[in-house]
Amino acid sequence: MTYITGDTHGNFSHFFQFAARMQPRPGDVMIILGDAALNYFGDERDRQKKYFVNQFPFDTFCVHGNHEMRPSDVPGIKTKEYHGGTVWYEEDFPKICYAKDGEVYHFDRYSCLVIGGAYSVDKYIRLARGYKWFDNEQPSPEIRQYVEQQLDAIGRKVDIILSHTCPFKYEPIETFISGIDQTSVDSSTEEWLDTIEESVDYKKWYCGHFHTSKKTHRLQFMFNDIDVLSLSCANQ
Repeated sequence: MTYITGDTHGNFSHFFQFAARMQPRPGDVMIILGDAALNYFGDERDRQKKYFVNQFPFDTFCVHGNHEMRPSDVPGIKTKEYHGGTVWYEEDFPKICYAKDGEVYHFDRYSCLVIGGAYSVDKYIRLARGYKWFDNEQPSPEIRQYVEQQLDAIGRKVDIILSHTCPFKYEPIETFISGIDQTSVDSSTEEWLDTIEESVDYKKWYCGHFHTSKKTHRLQFMFNDIDVLSLSCANQ
């Protein structure tokens, strides 16, 4: 069984309630749609969170967000094949893996393309307060090219797209942070995702980032909710 949830930002306490209620088994997968924040500080604080998450029976599969370092930058990180695609992992935490943008994974009976990253609208606030900010938070031109090549290789047809942010046309403006001048926000990733959305034959799109839970069109925004991965697209 494959489960899916939104940003956790290093807080995984609700996994206990989920595990007690759903009784997940070894081999099940929990997808986090970015900003798991398991690689945020780069020190023992991250390791403590990883020890906590690694204890659950299910695997944890993390899409890259914008409030965490890229997994490829984690010291000692390794790669392996997982559900049909390449992931990063650490030997000390074998049940936690990090998706590679552009890879197509197979969960249950669904093909799933991953596209991580986003722009941090709180960038300057974080920098002013001495918090972490990662200058490679958005997909680079090389990553975008790899995503496009992968899509071409599969005939631009996939069951599910898993991303951190969403196509520009579907941005939930009701969640925008007041006081931030939206004309200063770099929406290039969302605008590129518009072109992906328009050129790919897909059935369902999951994303996080906006800290909301809603469905619109074929997109599902997730935050603290946990669902079973599916193609259900009923509007809310």
